[in-house]
This record gives sequence, structure tokens and C-alpha cells, in this order.
Amino acid sequence: MPEPTRPEPAFTPWKTLSRRLILDCGKFLKVEMHAVELPDGRVIDDWAWVIAPDFVNVVAETVEGDYLCFRQTKYAIEGTSLAVVGGYIEPGEDPLAAAQRELREETGYAATTWQALGAYPVEANRGVQTGHFFLATGAQRVGDPIADDLEEQQIVRLSRSEMARALVGGEFKVLAWAAIVALALLAQMSDAAVEPFAAAQRP
Repeated sequence: MPEPTRPEPAFTPWKTLSRRLILDCGKFLKVEMHAVELPDGRVIDDWAWVIAPDFVNVVAETVEGDYLCFRQTKYAIEGTSLAVVGGYIEPGEDPLAAAQRELREETGYAATTWQALGAYPVEANRGVQTGHFFLATGAQRVGDPIADDLEEQQIVRLSRSEMARALVGGEFKVLAWAAIVALALLAQMSDAAVEPFAAAQRP
């Protein structure tokens, strides 16, 4: 018997009273100072709000059943990390269109089936940006990569069990990358798909 649905509490959202730009580093980073009113009437005059472009991440599974990932460096990461396809959404661009573009540019692949895995703010209090996650299946190579990434990187193909082991082992070193890999594997989960998670936990 399903559990009864619990009503959502009636919380009052914070109210933005004013905002002013205090730092402008171009299209990749801006900082505003907001005045916000709390539900109890108190006002905070110096609430910093960070603005960066929204982005997409894609877990792409090929027609052979492998996942397309990268081994790459990032300025904020020590050493190398496994990574998924991803990039910024262009102004006015639909998130799905951005995800399809990034997959084609970064890997040379196109996928037949796309599943949205959700959109998530990076920082709950300061905003920053929103990440849009997608699972792409039935991916096949249609050309050469045309990416212009600054970092050195190498495309690697991982099986489902290797993806699970890499996730549990902390090889996806960026929060968004680890989150989308977990969501994608869960979205594909069946009795057969549970085994890689169980195996990854064993000594």
C-alpha cells in the first residue's frame, strides 16, 4: 500500500528588494549585491549574488553500450579527472539543443534518444548558475570532434561497470560530473544494472 502524500509546508520565499552590479568580469562572471527581505521582515542589505552562464552536462551511451567520457585536466582540480560532455549554453539557446551541440562538437557523436535528468542550481544561496543534465543513448560517430577546449583531454570509453566503479572511486572529481553519472546510471537501472553498484562496493 503506497504511503500517503504529505502536504508541503507553506514556507515564504525571500524577497529581492534591490540589486546592483559590483563586479563585471565579462560574460563568464558577474557579482551583484542584493538587498533581501526575510519572511520575518528583517532586511539583509549585503547579500552577494554570483552570476555565471548556465551549462549542460551529458552522459552519452553509444550503440555498443559504452559511455563516452574524457580524461582531462582542469585549473581547479589537482591532477586529472574523468569528465562527461559539457559546456555553456549560448544566449537564447535551448538546453537540449546545447546538449546536442556539445556532444557533436566534443566527441563527433550524435545520439538518437535524449532524456532530461533535471536542472539544478549550483549554489542554493548565491545562485551562480544552473546545470541542465541529459542522458543520451544510441550515440554513433558522425564526424570528427570540433571542440575548442583549453584543457588537454582524451576521449575514453567506459563500460557500465567501469562507470560505476569510477563514480564510487571518486574519479569524477567535479560535483556536477559525479551527480550526472549517478543520475544517469540510476535512470537506466534494472535488476541487471544494480550489479555494477554492488560490485563497486566490494573490496
